[in-house]
Amino acid sequence: MIILPAIDIIDGKPVRLYQGDYNKKEIVADDVFETAKSFQDIGAEYIHLVDLDGAKSGSNQNHELVIKIAKELNIPVELGGGIRSFETIRYLLDNGVARAILGTIAMEDEELLKKAIAIYDSKIAVGIDCKDGKVYGRGWLAASDLDYIEFAKKMENMGVKNIIVTDISKDGTLEGPNVEMLKELKKTVSIDITASGGIKDIENIKELKSIGLYGAITGKAIYAKTLSLEKAVEISKEGR
Repeated sequence: MIILPAIDIIDGKPVRLYQGDYNKKEIVADDVFETAKSFQDIGAEYIHLVDLDGAKSGSNQNHELVIKIAKELNIPVELGGGIRSFETIRYLLDNGVARAILGTIAMEDEELLKKAIAIYDSKIAVGIDCKDGKVYGRGWLAASDLDYIEFAKKMENMGVKNIIVTDISKDGTLEGPNVEMLKELKKTVSIDITASGGIKDIENIKELKSIGLYGAITGKAIYAKTLSLEKAVEISKEGR
C-alpha cells in the first residue's frame, strides 16, 4: 500500500474541510508548494491534490500551481476536483500531472470517460465520493441514486484501473475510515482501491493495509499531528 498525503486547495491556499462543508474551512499551512515539498522530503511516494474551487465551480484557477508542483517535485502528483472536459485532462496530463481523478464527469459523461481511458489508460482514476452508500458529485454537493458498489463495478467494466473511495461523512472527522465499506468493495472489484476520509492514526493505516488496498489518502491527521507521515510511509512499505 502507498500513502498519499493530501493537500486540498482553495484560492491557492492549503485547507481542510469538515465532511466536505465549504463553510467549515480551515487553512492548515502557509503555502501549497512548500507543503507538498515537505511531504516529499519526509518520504511520501505520491501526492494527492484536490482543487476545491474546481470541484465546486468547474474552474481551473489552481491549475498553474498544480503544474508547478508536478514539474518541480520528484514524486508523482495526482489531481482531483473540477476536471470536466477532455481538454482539461489533456492539459494536466501533458504538463506533468501523473494521474487525473474524474468524479462528476465519470457519472455524467461516459463517452468522455471512455475516450480518456482509451488515450491515457492508468493515468485516469475515478473518485467515488459517497454517503449512506450513494455516490455524490459536484464537489459533494449533489446526491445521486447510484449505489457505490454498482458504480465501482461499472467503472471496472469500462476499464478504469484505480478508484478513490471517500465516505463523505468521515472526511475531516478523524473518526477512522469506513473499513466495512472498503472491505465490501474489495470483495466486489479487483481494480486498485485508494481509501480516503476519516484516517486518524497509525492503527487506521495498519487496518487499511491489512485489507490489501492500493493506497490510503490522509490529510487532516497529518496537519492535526495525530498521524506521523514518516511512520505511515514506513509501515506502508513493510513487506513489499
